Amino acid sequence: MLRLSVLDQSTVVTGRSPDTSIRESLRLAQHCEALGYSRYWCAEHHNSDSQAGTAPEILIAAIAATTNRIRVGSAGVMLPHYSALKVAEQFRVLDAIAPGRIDLGLGRAPGSDGRTAYALNPRAETAADTFPADVRDLIAWVSGQPLVENHPFRDVRAQPAGPTVPEVWILGSSDYGAQVAAYFGLPFCFAHFITDGRGADQALAIYRDGYRPSAAHPVPHAALCVWAMAAETPEEAARLFRSREVWRLNRDRGVFMALGSPEEAAERTYTEGETLRIERMRARALYGTPDVVGAKLRALAEEHKVEEIAILTTLHDPEARRRSYTLLARAFGLGAPDVPLAAD
Repeated sequence: MLRLSVLDQSTVVTGRSPDTSIRESLRLAQHCEALGYSRYWCAEHHNSDSQAGTAPEILIAAIAATTNRIRVGSAGVMLPHYSALKVAEQFRVLDAIAPGRIDLGLGRAPGSDGRTAYALNPRAETAADTFPADVRDLIAWVSGQPLVENHPFRDVRAQPAGPTVPEVWILGSSDYGAQVAAYFGLPFCFAHFITDGRGADQALAIYRDGYRPSAAHPVPHAALCVWAMAAETPEEAARLFRSREVWRLNRDRGVFMALGSPEEAAERTYTEGETLRIERMRARALYGTPDVVGAKLRALAEEHKVEEIAILTTLHDPEARRRSYTLLARAFGLGAPDVPLAAD
């Protein structure tokens, strides 16, 4: 059975201040737990008018403390901004809050522009070069295992130790992350929503072909993260998707703005070129009624031979977003059929 999870970017929308997006994330996490989703992952972005999730480790703590079953984690912590030890300590604390329910998804991308990356870490220009070594050290510190021989910090321990440990993932939209995940024997999630699937086949093949079994993961575990949205009717799905269309047009120009409403999108004037791009966008996007989206998700999982898909849904209306996750949960029989379409 295909496992469904959630990626949340704490999307900023027009008409509401960014701080409300964080509170909506808390509400959505509780809703998705009730629906039966497997994981709830929080993204990391900085200096963005589009996403408010700058500190996933703090949001994870709040979600973990207000849920009971769902796994909670990062997708991902952008490791070049931080020391591996500090991240290990943060996630050991999170595992103490919610034992056995914490995922530590790691990424190498800055999640911001170069200037902001430098403000976060003056070593930003070279920090990404040590990503594999930092992942190696982080795995050891998180799991309570010794660091490699002759490591200068071999006697340093990440506290608090406990009977369970966070599950480390590598996240990426290129071959690089796939290679790192394969080398260390870690689960790998390909960011399909960033590339519209381009490069997924190659990255996943590299991951599986080069996989080195680890004690925690003797076989490879691959997942996709996709943008998807469901509504009761095709017309309603198309109306809601208008917000995504405009946001993507802006993103492709390097402009990251708050997500507008469908009504704001309808008032926008489009050039001929933009209209053609929207038509191509609609042709490959995963939106529609639950049966249509469900069929596309199953086909995608079969095509890429993955056991898990994380769903990112960015909508202006938080109730419509919760309703989308509810409709997809019902389409996949995740359980809790009595959960309202958009729980208060």
